[in-house]
Amino acid sequence: MMISDGIEDEEKWLAEGIAGIQHNAFYLHRALDSNNLREVLKYSAQLLSELRTSKLSPHKYYELYMRVFDELRRLEMFFKDEDRHGCPVVDLYELVQHAGNILPRLYLLCTVGSVYIKSKEAPAKDVLKDLVEMCHAVQHPIRGLFLRSYLTQISRDKLPDIASDYEGEGDTFMDAVEFVLQNFAEMNKLWVRMQHQGPMREKEKLDKERNELRDLVGKNLHVLSQIEGVDLEIYRDIILPRVLEQVVNCKDELAQYYLMDCIIQVFPDEYHLQTLETLLGACPQLQSAVDIKTVLSGLMERLSNYAASSPEVLPEFLQVEAFTKLSNAIGKVIEAQVDMPVVGAISLYVSLLTFTLHVHPDRLDYVDQVLGACVRKLSGKAKLEDSRVTKQVVALLSAPLEKYDDVVTALTLSNYPRVMDHLDAATNKIMAMVIIQSIMRNSTSVSTSDKVEVLFELIKGLIKDMDGTSTDDLDEEDFKEEQNSVARLMHMLYNDDPEEMLTIINTVWKHIMAGGPKRLPFTVPPLVFSALKLVRKLLGQDGDVAGEEAPANPKKIFQLLNQIIEALSIVPSPELALRLYLQCAEAANDCDLEPVAYEFFTQAFVLYEEEVADSRAQVTAIHLIIGTLQRMNVFGVENRDTLTHKATGYSAKLLKKPDQCRAVYACSHLFWLDDQDGIKDGERVLLCLKRSLRIANAAQQMVPIFLREGKPSDNNSCYSGPRRIDKNRDAE
Repeated sequence: MMISDGIEDEEKWLAEGIAGIQHNAFYLHRALDSNNLREVLKYSAQLLSELRTSKLSPHKYYELYMRVFDELRRLEMFFKDEDRHGCPVVDLYELVQHAGNILPRLYLLCTVGSVYIKSKEAPAKDVLKDLVEMCHAVQHPIRGLFLRSYLTQISRDKLPDIASDYEGEGDTFMDAVEFVLQNFAEMNKLWVRMQHQGPMREKEKLDKERNELRDLVGKNLHVLSQIEGVDLEIYRDIILPRVLEQVVNCKDELAQYYLMDCIIQVFPDEYHLQTLETLLGACPQLQSAVDIKTVLSGLMERLSNYAASSPEVLPEFLQVEAFTKLSNAIGKVIEAQVDMPVVGAISLYVSLLTFTLHVHPDRLDYVDQVLGACVRKLSGKAKLEDSRVTKQVVALLSAPLEKYDDVVTALTLSNYPRVMDHLDAATNKIMAMVIIQSIMRNSTSVSTSDKVEVLFELIKGLIKDMDGTSTDDLDEEDFKEEQNSVARLMHMLYNDDPEEMLTIINTVWKHIMAGGPKRLPFTVPPLVFSALKLVRKLLGQDGDVAGEEAPANPKKIFQLLNQIIEALSIVPSPELALRLYLQCAEAANDCDLEPVAYEFFTQAFVLYEEEVADSRAQVTAIHLIIGTLQRMNVFGVENRDTLTHKATGYSAKLLKKPDQCRAVYACSHLFWLDDQDGIKDGERVLLCLKRSLRIANAAQQMVPIFLREGKPSDNNSCYSGPRRIDKNRDAE
């Protein structure tokens, strides 16, 4: 209720002030029209007296000020025309100082002072110095700020700058610099003093009001940046030290934060680069409550953009040792602000890393140094639980992946995995997926076992259970997506050197063995096919197979493949293991390794007999066995007979007659191969065909029996009479 009453009172006071301005403006306009100087001064002073109020908030006071400002522009036009008022500007400058109240007197003095400078009857520097000194008389924060803001506004186009109309024998751009710096210093003091204009319980309200007025102070820095005579030397030796002195000495967090940000935004990037040490030296001296991380992040972002837009300036960054200075400054700020939350410190390192990747992309040691600083900040802490900190750490780890095409080179940074270790299991998985996606997006080939070791250590959250988690707790769709990503990654592991490639395969096998039975069906097949690709590469070298004494030869690879698939056959994936055994058997056939091929077929038959129980799976498996065996040409008569008889026997034992018929018929092809000498056994072909025919006849005879018994058909439809069966077609 009290707040509502205060707002209503303020609206009433504002309305009264506006009414007073309008009333006096009416008589002022009439006096202007009649060129009556005395009346003009009288009513303009009365109009300006409305700004003496202390009852309005900055926002409402600004509304009042803008109405007065419009009238002052009209008044200035009158003062410029001496023919209208008949008073020399020198006399007019003295005359307006007789106004009764100090605030109207100074507004009038500034207005006439603008005309006085423009007339060039006095040096601009003398008038400006007089005005900035006279404004000391108003020490009320809000009234003083708006008065000095008006002084800045009317003088900015009359400063004695290089090549300006107001640069005389005694006037130089340094006078302009001095004037703006002095006005800035006084405005900053008034702005800081505002925090003491109310009780501490209203600090939040006061800070909000002060925040509304910050642009009045910042305009001075903008004016300084626009002075043509200001070069790097003037900025470095005069402007920056004096502005920073004001910033540090005011000891006000709101002013320090805004002014530091203002310095960074209004002055040129090349100035910041050349004065980096001075600017950064002020940062640790700021109040602990100042959001210095945002200030420094803004500075590094500007410098990064500057480097990106002007590649020719990169040598300057090296010359001034920008990275070292920024890194040291960030370290000092974090050390000085002991209460800075972890998220603030990490965000600073994210900005520093972004700067480094833009300015020094070839300096991986700099990148690792930033990651090392992050590790030190996180040391002694458990897994990160704050989502904001986690988000910043992920951003830190993602930055190198987005920058470098050779993602794996970035991953070899010694501190990269140490940062990842601080992530919880869920975020570790997310980061692992980001790494894999970066590799796939850039088509990066991971070509050494050392890099593979590092890579799989980084994505271990996807490879094995961590922190007591279990695959049983995972969402099935998410789990499949993760493991399919790992499977795709394996196709990016390649080296032309067979020995190194075999080492890579062994390294991957070591890691995926720790993944547990649920992951193996996803990870084993791509590893098997990578090994088979290596076998065929060895086969293609000089048209011959590498010798047994070679470090990487087919026999060694097949031994490894047997171990890998055997691990898969232990878990409930016998059909997959059987398929892989048959693939290996084909590869052994190409290498003319009969014992190896026979061993793989033996393993496939053992799996079929002991593990494949589902009838549909048995049908698929036996046809795969028959088809693979038909393509084999490495076996001698004895081994081939053994395998074909096995296949024929299993075909005849299938559960359903139609399946038996097809499988036995397919076996007939095993005894007659046109492209091989000596395998044209017509008698056995005929036996298989006769046996297949007998099974087909038996299947046809069984259909009417079932139908007569009234049993429903497979599709549960009602029986509608005997069905005629075509003996020339396979029974369903």
